[in-house]
Amino acid sequence: MKKKRTISDIIVTLIMTVMALTFVYPIFMVLINSFKANTSISTDSVFQLPDEASFVGLKNYVYALEAKGFFDSFIYSLFITVSSVLAICICCSMCAWFITRVKGVISSALYYLFVFSMVVPFQMVMFTLSKTADKLDFNTPWNIWIIYLGFGAGLAVFMFTGFMKTIPLEIEEAAMIDGCNPLQTYFKVVMPMLKPTMVSVAILEAMWVWNDYLLPTLVLDIKEYQTIPMLIQTSFKGGYGRVEMGAMMACIMLTVIPIVIVYLLGQKHIIKGVAAGAVKG
Repeated sequence: MKKKRTISDIIVTLIMTVMALTFVYPIFMVLINSFKANTSISTDSVFQLPDEASFVGLKNYVYALEAKGFFDSFIYSLFITVSSVLAICICCSMCAWFITRVKGVISSALYYLFVFSMVVPFQMVMFTLSKTADKLDFNTPWNIWIIYLGFGAGLAVFMFTGFMKTIPLEIEEAAMIDGCNPLQTYFKVVMPMLKPTMVSVAILEAMWVWNDYLLPTLVLDIKEYQTIPMLIQTSFKGGYGRVEMGAMMACIMLTVIPIVIVYLLGQKHIIKGVAAGAVKG
């Protein structure tokens, strides 16, 4: 039995290693090409490591930072991501608390509506959303978080509700006996216990909002505001179909690094939060 388990473990490890390398390989290709000249990227040497003829050092990174409005786009993306994640975590956790503690037809209907929203494809509502956002003036980086709150609420409420069911009601009753009102009970008692799910939801939603291209393109004024994904798509194209591939690759790497760091710092919380919010609930 030990030999069989050892062989099976080796096979699983090899398969997982191959899968991991398959996913990492495109990022590695972007990294090595970010140090090459454009002429080298557009030829067969795109799959080769940089050599003396193709290596340009940090030139592409400097060009991407200085010439294409990277910092403005970074600020827009950062504000949109932070504001959207904060709104999703606070509002959706409070909504899940209401759904869990207030038993009734309304709370059950709300829960199933949130779950159903995860099934609806974004393409079904994107044109109506674009027109509605223009009419309500939700077409700037400072208020687009309201739209992200609506689209991110489904997964967040589902996870928060599952974890909320594991919290003993007696803890909240004791807080109310001590004189806490509902808001004090939530922020002082319930919210601290939601940390694993709160962190996992925050990281998952941050990865989605930070990398999102379609929603900002539909809602924001492209000429005035550009998030980083929009910048990568539109700002490195020249005349006659020419694309500055080196600077584009450098900009992609600068975009990937922050969200990868956030994910690595909170990956253990993601596993705990998903398990607590989806399995126990």
